[in-house]
Amino acid sequence: MTKKPYLIVVGIDFSPTGNAALERAFELASSEEDGEVHVIYVARGYGPLVHLDTGAEIVTASMDEASQRLKGFVEDKLAKFVEKRAAQGLGTFSRAVTHIRLDAPAEEIAQLASDLEAALVVVGTHGRRGVRRLLLGSVAEGVVRLAPCATLVVRPPETGPVAQIEPPCPDCVRVRAETKGEDLWCPRHHEHHGRRHVYHYIGRMSGSREGLPGLGSND
Repeated sequence: MTKKPYLIVVGIDFSPTGNAALERAFELASSEEDGEVHVIYVARGYGPLVHLDTGAEIVTASMDEASQRLKGFVEDKLAKFVEKRAAQGLGTFSRAVTHIRLDAPAEEIAQLASDLEAALVVVGTHGRRGVRRLLLGSVAEGVVRLAPCATLVVRPPETGPVAQIEPPCPDCVRVRAETKGEDLWCPRHHEHHGRRHVYHYIGRMSGSREGLPGLGSND
């Protein structure tokens, strides 16, 4: 029986966020034995023509012309990715395919994932509205809700921490490193979390730590 490729669908929109999602899809596919990336752009259609928003301009073209533009864009990104991987002595994935569809972006991305039996969907989000509204009303939220497989939401690192989420505490990071993860919090955060956060380790198959004092909770 022929082995199925590890197929990733990634939605792009020519924005920095979409580019970050595309790069991540390339990286994930490269880590698989037979990775394959399907890149989809969902355009707005007007009669026989479509509008392709490249960020720099809005192009009105036929579906075939728009498809050629998307193909050229992805080829350029892929060439740069391959060059970077080669400089690091790393390989890349087996194949990339571009798709243009019309209608609602979230539905079309999810539908393509279903059509192709994808293992993963990758989409981008700006993440500028805080945790509770990170995905609401966005294409990413729609894909997460509709996709028939796992979905990875990528946010460009240059946007910084999401509103309402603090960066990791340096003292907690140091404690975890010094105790090899046997303690998660520094004294200040032990007191801060109190009964609001209780954690337990699950014993390993060998060398289980289950039941050892001080390792099972934040009490």
